[in-house]
Amino acid sequence: MRVLKEKNIRKLTKMGAGFSMGLTLPIEIIDKLGWKEHQKVVVKLSGKKIIIQDWQK
Repeated sequence: MRVLKEKNIRKLTKMGAGFSMGLTLPIEIIDKLGWKEHQKVVVKLSGKKIIIQDWQK
C-alpha cells in the first residue's frame, strides 16, 4: 500500500500516436467534484500550474 503522502503522485502516459499525454485523477477527487465518466472538462495553463474545471456550454 502506498504511503498516504504519495497517494496522489501520478505518472504521465503517452496516448495513441504520441501527440498527447494522459493523466489519471484520484477517484476521491472526481467523486467530491461530482464528475462522471465522459464528462467534458476545460484544461488551462496558469504559469506552471494546470487548472482543470468543468466545461460550461
